[in-house]
Parts: sequence; C-alpha cells; structure tokens
Amino acid sequence: MAAPPAARHTGTCRRGDGASPRLPRLRPHPPTCAFPPLLPQELLLAAAFVSDAQYNRNIPFKTSPQAVRLYYLYNHWIMRTVTYFFIFLNLSLAVFEEPAVYPLPFLATSLVEVLCLLVFFGRLTHFAKITPRNVFWKDTKNICIMVAILLSLTDLAIYGALRIYNIKSIRWSRIARPIFLINFAESRQIRRAFRSIRNTLPEITYVFLLFMFSLLMFSLMALKLFGERNLQTAEGLPYFRNYLEIVFDLYVLVTTANSPDVMMPAFDFSSWYALFFIAFVIVNTYIFMSLFLAVVYNNYKKHLKNEIRQLAYMKHRKMIEAFNLLKEEEGAQPVVREARWKQLVKLVAPDISNSHRELLLRISDDEQKGFIDKKSFVQLADLLNIQVITLKIRSHPLGQWMPRVYKSSVSQFLRSMVRHRGFVWTYDAIILINAIFIALDEETPYISYAEWVFLALYIIEILLKVYTYEPRVFFGKNQFWNWFDTLIIFAALTATILNTTLKSTTKYNSQQILDIVFILRVLRLIRIVDSIQRFRVIMNTLINIVPTMLTFVGLTLVVYCIFAIIGMELFHGKIQFFPANSNAPYALECGNPALKDSLFARGKYCKNNFNNFASSFIVLMELTVVNQCGFANVTAQPAKLYFIAFHIVMVIIIVNIFVSFILEAFFVEYSLEKSEVETAIERKIQELGMGVQEDVLQDEQLLDNMESAEHDLEGEVGTKTQPRGLVFKIASKRYRTVDALLQRMFEAEIPPEDEGPSLEEILNLPPAAAAPSFLKGSFPKAFS
Repeated sequence: MAAPPAARHTGTCRRGDGASPRLPRLRPHPPTCAFPPLLPQELLLAAAFVSDAQYNRNIPFKTSPQAVRLYYLYNHWIMRTVTYFFIFLNLSLAVFEEPAVYPLPFLATSLVEVLCLLVFFGRLTHFAKITPRNVFWKDTKNICIMVAILLSLTDLAIYGALRIYNIKSIRWSRIARPIFLINFAESRQIRRAFRSIRNTLPEITYVFLLFMFSLLMFSLMALKLFGERNLQTAEGLPYFRNYLEIVFDLYVLVTTANSPDVMMPAFDFSSWYALFFIAFVIVNTYIFMSLFLAVVYNNYKKHLKNEIRQLAYMKHRKMIEAFNLLKEEEGAQPVVREARWKQLVKLVAPDISNSHRELLLRISDDEQKGFIDKKSFVQLADLLNIQVITLKIRSHPLGQWMPRVYKSSVSQFLRSMVRHRGFVWTYDAIILINAIFIALDEETPYISYAEWVFLALYIIEILLKVYTYEPRVFFGKNQFWNWFDTLIIFAALTATILNTTLKSTTKYNSQQILDIVFILRVLRLIRIVDSIQRFRVIMNTLINIVPTMLTFVGLTLVVYCIFAIIGMELFHGKIQFFPANSNAPYALECGNPALKDSLFARGKYCKNNFNNFASSFIVLMELTVVNQCGFANVTAQPAKLYFIAFHIVMVIIIVNIFVSFILEAFFVEYSLEKSEVETAIERKIQELGMGVQEDVLQDEQLLDNMESAEHDLEGEVGTKTQPRGLVFKIASKRYRTVDALLQRMFEAEIPPEDEGPSLEEILNLPPAAAAPSFLKGSFPKAFS
C-alpha cells in the first residue's frame, strides 16, 4: 500500500513519534529525514535571537561564538541583579554621606562608591565586548556612563583632597548618580518613559504657556482688586501687594495647598470676593489640570503606539534571523524540523515543563507534519510570552489514606457545603460582624471573649478548606489570598495568646504586642476583598500591572534623587527640628528667626526639612501632593522656583504620564478580550481535550492566582469529575514581560497602514534586508 502523501520521504529516514506520555496520544509524526548535526554556535545564536524577540531586547551584538556566549552571560539574571544591586547601593550612599541619616566615615563611603564605579566600568566593558566597536561608540548611553564614572572619580578625588585641608566643598557629582539607573541596557523601560516625556513636551509647552497666561492675568486682577485694600494675612503681613508673590501664592492655590487660607483675608473683607477665587480654582485647578492630563494622555499614547509598532517589527525580524539559521528545505518550502525546534525552545525557555513544550509544538505544528513553517515559527516569541499553567489532576491525600471516611456521605456533604457559595457568604457576614466588634471597646469582657470566638471560626474555616481542597493546590506557590488568610489568622492567634498570657501572669503589658494584635485584627477585614467577585477581578488586575508600574517607580526615584540632592544643597540646616520640651534658641521657630510667628512654625512643620536624604524624600513626597513655601522665607525668594520646577516635572508631567499608562494597562487587563495568540493556545488546549472548564474554575475559586509551572488539582470538584492527567489554563497574569503587555495594549488599535510591512512581507525579507523606511532614522532612539 502506498504511503499517504504527507508521509512520503526519500533517503535515509528515522521514525519520529512526537507523542508525549503527558499528552493524549495523537497520530504518529511522519518519518523525518536525517539531517547534519546542528552546530552549537548556530543553535546558541538562534536562541539568542528568539530570546531577544521574546523580551524585546535590541542589543546589536556580534555573532562570533565567543561574543554569543558573552552575550548570554551579559543577559543572565544574576548579572542583571548584581548590576541593579550596585546601582541602588550607589544611590543609597546619600543616606550615609554628609548630611547623613546614618553617618559613616568618608573613607568607608568613598571605598563603596569606588567599588560601585568599578562594577559599572566592568559592566560597560562587558557590553563593549559583545557589540561592534562603531555601534558602541555611537551609543549615547555608553558615553553618558563613561562621563558619569569619570566625573564621579574626579569629584571624589577633589572632595577628598579638600577635606584633608578642612576646606568645605560640595559633592556636585552626586546629582549624576541616577545616570547609571537610566543608561544601562537593562533600564530600557525607564528610557522609554523619558522618551515619552521628551516627545510629549512640545504639546505640554503650549498648554503650559496658556496656563501661565491665565495665572498672570488672575494675578494682575488680584493685585488691582486687593492691593489697595490694606489687607493683612493671618501672620500680619501685607496681603496681595507684590505682584510676584501674588503669582506664587496663586500657583500654590492651583495645588490647593494654601486653600482656603489665601482667600480668607479677602473673604473676610467682602463675601463677594470669594467669586474671584472660585473662578480661579475652576479655570486653573480643574480645567487646566484636566487639560494637562488629556494632552499628556493623548500624546503619550500616540508616541508609545509608534514605539510598540517598531518593537513588533524588530521582534519579527529577529525571529526571521533565527529561522534562517535553523531552516532546512522541505520540498520547496524552508522549515525547521521538530527536533531542532525542541532544542531551541528548551534552550530559550528551560523553565517550562515538557508538557507545556509539547503543547506549544502542537500549536506551531498544527497538522503534525514533523516540521514548523516560517509563519508559525515567527509566532514562537508571542507563544512564550503567554503564561500557561500546567495542572495535575490528583485526588485528595485523605482520599488515598482513608478512602471510606473521606468518600462517605457525611464527608461528601461537608465538602459540598464548603464549596457552596453560602459558605462564602456566611464568612463574609462573620467578617463584617467582626469589624463591628473591632470598633468597640476591648475592655468590655464580652468583646474580649468574642475575639476568641472569631479566631476559632476562622481556624475552622481554614481547616475545612484544607480538608475539602487538595492541600498542594490550596497552598500553591502563588495562592496569595490563601496564604494571606492563614498567616494572618495564625499570627493573630499567636499574638493574642502571648498578650493574654502576659496579662494573666505578670503586670507587664506590652504595647508593641497590643499594636500587633490590633493591626492583625484589622488586616483580617481585607479578606472581604477576595470574597466579592468584582473586587477580586480588580485586585488581580492591579497585581498583574505591578511590573509595569515599577517602571514609573524607577522614573520617580530618578527625579526624587536629583531634586533631593539639590534641595539638600539649597536648604540644609535652614530649618531644624527640636523636641517639644527643648529649650534651644528659636526652637519654636524651627531654629530660624525668619520663621517667627509664621504658619510654617505654628503648624509644627519643622520636621519637613532637607537636612538629610530621607527627610528630603519625605518633603518631596509631600510636594507631589501639595506645595510648600516655608523654605522661601529662610533663603531667598528665587528659591520658590525650585518648588515650582518640581511641581511641573513631577506632578504635571510624570504623574500624568503615570496615570495615562495605568489607564491603558488597566483597560487591557480588565478587558475580557484575548489576543490571537491566546485564542490559538486555548483552541489547541480544547482540541486536545485538556482544558479547564470555566464553570469548574468559578466553583473551585482556587485557580485564579496560580502561576507556577506545575500544580496539583483535586480530582473531585463539587459533583463534577474530571479525568486524571494534565490540564492547561492560561494564567490570570497572562504576560511574562512588560513589552508583551504594551504590545497587547495597542495591537488592536494600530491600523494596517501604520504597521509598516505586513507579516507576509516580513516573512519574505532576506536575512540582510535593510530596515524599512518608516524605521530609518528612528531606530537607534526608539530601541536604545
């Protein structure tokens, strides 16, 4: 009998059977012809391209065997972790340097700084070894790092020499330390955020100029309305008689920091003057600040969409490069053989399970021909970026140890009761009642005894759930809420027993233990969040976008470090904090007579100062929310420009960009829509009969947060039974990388005419094809 067309081959062949013992046995793969052994450097190079495509890295590295291995070492997580450790160690030196929170000798901090600079230089040298020389020296990031290292060493030497002769100087290079956080290759997300700021600045400038025009006009009106009324502030100072001071006071009013204080002298004089301030707040605080957000959001989204379009193109190009290294001819069609594909995936993603790898193979080789074509191969990076959970269906250990007892009618009734929604509602009511008791006076004996009742009920709940659900599922790696409940309950039990024991055996009453008990009792109320479906969806969405939020944490850290160092140089020692019973001169004036009878001193804001790095950070955090003008009274009036500059950079620009990003990311995560790749994965899972049904998941309510590669799932779910073996599920945290989420954010919004070359055109690009015209000129900036 003639072999079917798909199985006809010539030459020396081997029989390949791709069926895995973990997957349903499908029809055998057709015989695949023998091929020459793949050279290790080619496999390593292809894996490097695929890994770069998966994580959207764009480092133009050399392709020699030694350079490729150095490139693997450069991207190793240990190397990245060490780099970040020394970056943050270098930034944290400001805590120990003068003016210091915890003073250390100058020799100690200088040695640590030199060590950090040596690590940075070594990392930069490593980068130079893997990139072509012309590329390295044209990269602005590398030049910035080298200049920052040179300036830091020079400043350190000068400062140390002057210190020997007791000459006071300024460590001016400390302001350059955030350069290392921004410019190393690992910080591409922070650089992207800075590019977004740079690209958004032109449009913001026009709105800001209009805003300043409005502010100046209102200030002029205020001068004419109130300047000749001989009004005074609560401090006895002239009210609205100096035009520049009026401009600053009204600018502060935009932040609402001095509201309604700035209005009260005029309001006391005539109630009609309140209309002026109401109009000012409506126009400048509500309209203009909202307009800033709208402009930032629109421009940020536009520029980010353009970058993601370019990222998608470069990802496809890298996948084509990898394909060209591994391809063989199958008739007239270039393909990658299954064995090579498996080697590649195992090298790129060694942490995924064999069953997960087989699932990806079934998706890529849908017809099981024994090879993967170019179009399917290009999608490998997207497939690897989707988190897929492999679940083992196993019975409860008690069902194996005590089958009669565990499967008895009483046991089944108990487990069905625990799975019932009424069980959840009952404990929700208990939590709410517990909240009422927490708010009552604990000195009442009945209230104190009730705490033991609630603790007993919570412990019974945990024991019943462990009895009902398979323990390894209940305490899964990322079962956050289950771990949270258990730890909080047992910590509260331990603290309550300890506190009761101390009360009964001694007269000693530890306030610290009481504080811990009170906090743990309040934290128990957070359990209500997990009990309400919509709350849980929102919380899971917030948890999933946390990695993307870390980008703006780094961006905020950079801005805070720069302004904190400048603030310490400008305002250090100008304001002092004294204890309440201090007899020091000018203690009531925060150590500065210029603040006598000021609202700043009377409000006891003396601890808000720039006397060390930690205090500076706290003041800047306050300035992010409101504004502060007390420091201008102890220096010069131009010092107000410092606070205006910080408000513009941090609040008007960065906070608005942060809000824009969170809005976009939240809309995508909160949406129930799936990408094409996710749909393909789920379709293949269902075809293999290895999917987890949605109604089962909703009844189980245990798989929402499971993220690890292998998990156990109880065989019995309510009255439903499932076959033993493996099942798959796309994780609630669907995307492995920030770039994958960003691509998902905009893939549906980029029209075909803006995408650049289509996938078919990209598939037909030769290996050495130049970048398309829409990328030329912008590529180095977009991906550096």
